Amino acid sequence: MTARHIVPLPGYAPTIGRLVGMLTYARHTLLSTVDGLTTAELDHLHDADANSIGALLAHAAAVEWWYQVLTFEGRRATAEEEAPRLPALDLGEPGRRAVRGRPLAERLDELAAVRATTLAALAERDDAWLEAPLAADPTMNAHWAWFHVAEDEISHRGQILWLRKRLPARPA
Repeated sequence: MTARHIVPLPGYAPTIGRLVGMLTYARHTLLSTVDGLTTAELDHLHDADANSIGALLAHAAAVEWWYQVLTFEGRRATAEEEAPRLPALDLGEPGRRAVRGRPLAERLDELAAVRATTLAALAERDDAWLEAPLAADPTMNAHWAWFHVAEDEISHRGQILWLRKRLPARPA
């Protein structure tokens, strides 16, 4: 068995490096849950109240973008900035209608692009930044914000696993 340790990663401040390790592991496991899915499977709705797997992937990217703006730019996203991401941020009925028709490769590219921005920005910061209250929301610090990004992704990975097990059988 491979050793599993949370350790500081090179290129990051010690605590940020540990957080990056957690974000990376959460993303790795998320990607493994969607490997090989077709566009129809990504768009499948289990029932009238369910989100699709594709919508949950779009949500992960949108949430990470939202926390980038909040933590790295020190502000809240504008309504204009949020508008194209709102169906993915809010999910529910808007997500069931709007977040459809995109193949897995396109969704993975979106997740990779948002994560690359996150990793580059985190590499520029120190642990003091991570622990300081956010200018745009002093009720939280960046550490909590990025913990929440990982937690949200892990939660939705569980939903995706549940949904994937219930996909209609592929034609023979």
